[in-house]
Amino acid sequence: MPGEFRQYLFPHDHPRLAEVRGLDPYTYGEFAKKPGTFTGGLIEGWAPLYNNDFRGVTEDGTIREGLYPLTPAEPGEEAPVAAMVAAAHDLLAVLDDEGRERISFPVDAVEWQTWANPEFMQFDTGLRLDQQAQAVREKALALVRASLSPEGYELAHAMMLINGFLGEVVGLETILNEYSYNIALYGTPGLRAPWGWQLYGHHCALNCLVVEGRMALSPVFLGAEPDEIDAGPHAGLRDLFADRVDLGLRLMAALPGEQRRQAVVYEQMVDPAMPEGRVHPGDERHLAGAFQDNRVIPYEGARVADMPAEAQGHALAIAESFVRLLPQGPRAARLREIAAHLDETWFCWIGGHRPGDVFYYRLQSPVIIAELDHHCGVFLDYDTPKPFHVHTVLRTPHGNDYGRAWVRQWQERRTR
Repeated sequence: MPGEFRQYLFPHDHPRLAEVRGLDPYTYGEFAKKPGTFTGGLIEGWAPLYNNDFRGVTEDGTIREGLYPLTPAEPGEEAPVAAMVAAAHDLLAVLDDEGRERISFPVDAVEWQTWANPEFMQFDTGLRLDQQAQAVREKALALVRASLSPEGYELAHAMMLINGFLGEVVGLETILNEYSYNIALYGTPGLRAPWGWQLYGHHCALNCLVVEGRMALSPVFLGAEPDEIDAGPHAGLRDLFADRVDLGLRLMAALPGEQRRQAVVYEQMVDPAMPEGRVHPGDERHLAGAFQDNRVIPYEGARVADMPAEAQGHALAIAESFVRLLPQGPRAARLREIAAHLDETWFCWIGGHRPGDVFYYRLQSPVIIAELDHHCGVFLDYDTPKPFHVHTVLRTPHGNDYGRAWVRQWQERRTR
């Protein structure tokens, strides 16, 4: 229901908001680390993880080799590398020497793994856009636009616009705004060698790498609280995850009773049958979020290849909705890769599965993890998940998050 979120607004002077109102992002980042704060426990748990040697998410702890051979892109499936290179050079051109140094990292730098989706700045990687001149902001977004599909850019930018709208609604504009995001470049922008960029902040994190005309776009985190803008210049922007929500419900409705019961691993969003720690204080039911680059996530639920054809179609449509940020060519290559592993694809569900219910689902195979979860309030006052607070995560398991499998192969070829 449009505007439903407004009944959950905190009073303007509530401590949850008042004690951080007016803080700049750096002061707020230090405040967020304090024990006993809403965010302190999250940072304590996440801080040690990013510095681990990268392996990749797996279902059983063993990396499968050969899933991502580095071959030139097929004709018609090339990434828009020339436009990306031009946009990256335009961005570098509007920076001073210090800015160019701060934004630039080696292509295999550990800093890739510092991205996060909360509003507090745990790692100040690259440049913080709301601390930059408007020209820098515009060139940064131009790079993102040059890299993604038109609809993908609109969706990612909508997360940023909603973040700014939320900041206005709750009076925290210095922490939550359209530009409260960090951007970094990895490698040297060029037509064939690996390089990429990273944008991350509250409810929007993108990691993009290109090499030999191919594109890897993961990890990706997109979310919104609320999932709409009901006032101001962008009013009418809403239901941004409606396709992903609807496809999940359609898949569940297409399953015979026994398969539906198999897909539902827990009936309640916080279920007494869950093991300790299954609901994380920040990620809630997500398993593949920030700092989970090496997590073991076993398959759960029902195997997609055993489902009726209608349900299989919905599963592939879910995958397509998650990779729609990719330009047309790389998207076709990615969907072909996903379809090739349909017999190893699993789908699981937590919560209700009727229209209007809140739920979590995960589509998982050796080459994709796509999660959707409804969350509790953070800057709005509710302690059970609501349909208007949505988080989604996309991963490329077995080592090709950040395009790392391709980067490794490129580097090995040049040391032989």
